[in-house]
Amino acid sequence: MNGQELLDVRDMYDLFLHDIINVGNARSDLSGLTDPFQKKEKITQIMRPSFFHPPLSKFKVYAKALQMAQTLLGEDMALDFDMLIDKSPNTNTPTPWHQDEAYWIDMEDKRAATCWIALDDVFKENGCMWFVPGSHHEEIRRHSQTGLKGALQCEANEEEAISVPLSAGDATFHDGRTIHYSRGNGTSFRRRALILNFRPEKMIQFERQNGFDHLGEREVRNKKAVI
Repeated sequence: MNGQELLDVRDMYDLFLHDIINVGNARSDLSGLTDPFQKKEKITQIMRPSFFHPPLSKFKVYAKALQMAQTLLGEDMALDFDMLIDKSPNTNTPTPWHQDEAYWIDMEDKRAATCWIALDDVFKENGCMWFVPGSHHEEIRRHSQTGLKGALQCEANEEEAISVPLSAGDATFHDGRTIHYSRGNGTSFRRRALILNFRPEKMIQFERQNGFDHLGEREVRNKKAVI
């Protein structure tokens, strides 16, 4: 994604951040460290923004990411949910090591692809992604919750991982079991990301039938990841 579409997605993204498009409880602080008096988020997470504002999903990047997910994992892949994650300047708060699958209910078909799209240039100092190579072949590690209903975390470190700097508009794809994290934003620049998650249509139906729509509170839902 580049050019005018990148600018347009950023503009719409900021409508969410400034509460011009209100998403209620779908917005929270991923760090779990929000000051209850100042309400200043360190890592703003907005779940399923296109559910609250469907025009977001009309951008070409959604169709391109879906096409790639289908190429990687099969024609039955569909968009399960999207997400915005914003790291404000000088917040210095990392997103802990985790596997996305720990957040999800257990499903028979575990195919999943997460597309992480940089809306700003990202590098180590402002929170680019780090991935542990080959971890998608592992079992789920034990996870716990950080802070006050913050992100899930598991044991890992940078020595076993690689960092992936990106230019604005570039993207990565990773599996639901891929261990990943990002450092805090220690710069004076924004770090905005759009995340799209894809899985088989039947598994999306299974989730919804079991009351899981990615809009509830963060918790370890996969029983294999429970301490």
